[in-house]
Amino acid sequence: MMMMVSNHTLVTEFILQGFSEHPEYQLLLFSCFLSLYSVALTSNVLIILAITFNPGLHTPMYFFLFNLATMDIICTSSIMPKAMKGLLSDKNSISYGGCMAQLYFLTWSASSELLLLTVMAYDRYAAICHPLHYSTMMSKAFCSVLLAGVWMLCAFNTAIHTGLMMLLNFCGPNVITHFFCEVPPLLLLSCSSTYVNSVMIVLADAFYGILNFLMTIVSYVFIISSILKMQTSEGKQKAFSTCSSHLIVVCMYYSAVFYAYLSPVSSYSAEKSKLAGVLYTMLSPTLNPLIYTLRNKEVKAALRKLFPFFRN
Repeated sequence: MMMMVSNHTLVTEFILQGFSEHPEYQLLLFSCFLSLYSVALTSNVLIILAITFNPGLHTPMYFFLFNLATMDIICTSSIMPKAMKGLLSDKNSISYGGCMAQLYFLTWSASSELLLLTVMAYDRYAAICHPLHYSTMMSKAFCSVLLAGVWMLCAFNTAIHTGLMMLLNFCGPNVITHFFCEVPPLLLLSCSSTYVNSVMIVLADAFYGILNFLMTIVSYVFIISSILKMQTSEGKQKAFSTCSSHLIVVCMYYSAVFYAYLSPVSSYSAEKSKLAGVLYTMLSPTLNPLIYTLRNKEVKAALRKLFPFFRN
């Protein structure tokens, strides 16, 4: 839909291209997306319940995992219902306001997860490199400040990017070459200058992508150095097991983010962006709880207390 404003025709809704270029796979994709979404919701909700109702899991590591699960639910729920609806319909439209809302919640949750992964790397650094001072370094008050900072900083940053997007004019065409509202394809549709948006994206990429990744790498350099200095193989194995899950998730998540975003808007590739979108909006929220906690003995014990059917 279009409306006339000051001799300009402005877009009032967008069409999400989704996977319409491959109609023969849409039913298969719907089944896959529904399965991934169901597993992601169920496993993350179970983790939240297990941590909430088990006092033994009220530690910094599980406090961060609780927030990671919450972020994963927001991320995948802001995308998947609309994406699955689009796979079952001939025309997948989204209102201008709905598009901006989707963009906000996706960016907020995804950027928060990047920051949280850095905070979790610091937590592992404190636990392995300074075990005697861990309770002091990662006190409840300090963890609360860290988490509040993550949520609030990312909410503020996302508000700036979404606000800048809302200042742009969209005169048509209105087809977004993605299965959700994403920044690069939206900028390509704008009929006004996107210079400020592009500069802010570069700054955000530098902070969330590069700086946070380097901070995580530095944390793991110290962690690996400390592990190698341990005298017993048992101690090394135990220390490595406490950070291996986090390292797997970091590699998986940053691979998708770098693949999708660390390139100019002008070189945007719809197919590449869709693949990366599947990785960090569907696959990552599904695998995170499995990698992190569902193989964790403490979490399994907590789930068995809550739900008898988890007993072997």
